Amino acid sequence: MLKLRDGGRGLDRRTKKLLLSQLERDALQICARFRLRYRVLEAERANVKRRYGVCYSDGTIRIRLRHATSGKPLKYSSLVNTLCHELAHLRHFNHGPHFQSFYGQILEWARREGIYRPGARNRAAAPAAVESEPVGARLTPMDAVKGGRAEPRADPGRSVGRTGAQLELFG
Repeated sequence: MLKLRDGGRGLDRRTKKLLLSQLERDALQICARFRLRYRVLEAERANVKRRYGVCYSDGTIRIRLRHATSGKPLKYSSLVNTLCHELAHLRHFNHGPHFQSFYGQILEWARREGIYRPGARNRAAAPAAVESEPVGARLTPMDAVKGGRAEPRADPGRSVGRTGAQLELFG
């Protein structure tokens, strides 16, 4: 059994890699089921403390892995919840009723599949339960988010910066 190590200072490289690897596997399963495409899934910068995740119009998704004050890894169920939220933005780039409904569908499907397990111990700490899950034929994220229903649309009420329109979990 692997243990998450934080040394009291935050995430070490091994822990960060482990969490991102598991999130990537789960994201690919969710994307395959809901026909979504993203460009890249990354850890949010360590100094970002006011949001849990962000989805950019180019398909980049960033998720904060550590607690804002303690620096310790967030619960894996919280990371998956944020992942589902950000993946829903690939289809609905706002927080309207269609987004809320789609986010709920993703979260419920992830719960049924055992991907989203609120209250469960950190999945990255117990990979044996995860390794047995079928991951499919080695899916990889798409190089770009293009065409179809998966293309994010900028919310007219949001500003567009150098990196494109973004939606934050809180904001």
